[in-house]
Amino acid sequence: KIVILDGKGINPGDLSWDGMKEYAELTVYDRTPHDAEEIIRRIGDAEIVLTNKTVVGRTVFERCPGLKLLCVVATGYNVVDTQAAKEHGVAVCNVPAYGTEMVAQFAIGLLLEICHHVQLHNESVHAGEWESCPNFCYWKMPIMELAGKTMGIIGFGRIGRAVGRIARAFGMQVLAYNRSRCPEGEAIGT
Repeated sequence: KIVILDGKGINPGDLSWDGMKEYAELTVYDRTPHDAEEIIRRIGDAEIVLTNKTVVGRTVFERCPGLKLLCVVATGYNVVDTQAAKEHGVAVCNVPAYGTEMVAQFAIGLLLEICHHVQLHNESVHAGEWESCPNFCYWKMPIMELAGKTMGIIGFGRIGRAVGRIARAFGMQVLAYNRSRCPEGEAIGT
């Protein structure tokens, strides 16, 4: 049996869970309240559980002895009592590369908003301000070009490296700091 505790957080409806039904009986809950008794009831005798934000604590492991694998469909383990999982022989996995490109893309999107004020200009154009502007070139705020600028990245893991790669594509110099040596970053500024 496979139980998905918070399916809407993992899949808002654009994917199908049907492929998993080939391997096991599948139950998908859109959301699960953060209540240990309800979590235990929903897991029942399932062997595999997928969670995203639903917290799975010690009590769940103690009362769900059939559980063999807990998959956190996110990058961390902060919603799982990993020590309790280990004590009860439950393997825990996550998706370490989940969202890397999307988070990097979002970070660059925020940078572009700072540089171009897209929302401000969009609202201004829709309000008719460009039409009434005496100049053909129209802007309400100075626009910043990224080429030639320097980006500093603190933490050069998967996401930091992805942001650096995109920044370099814009012609930026990238300086990065990481707690441990990161050979991928040593040539980033070249």
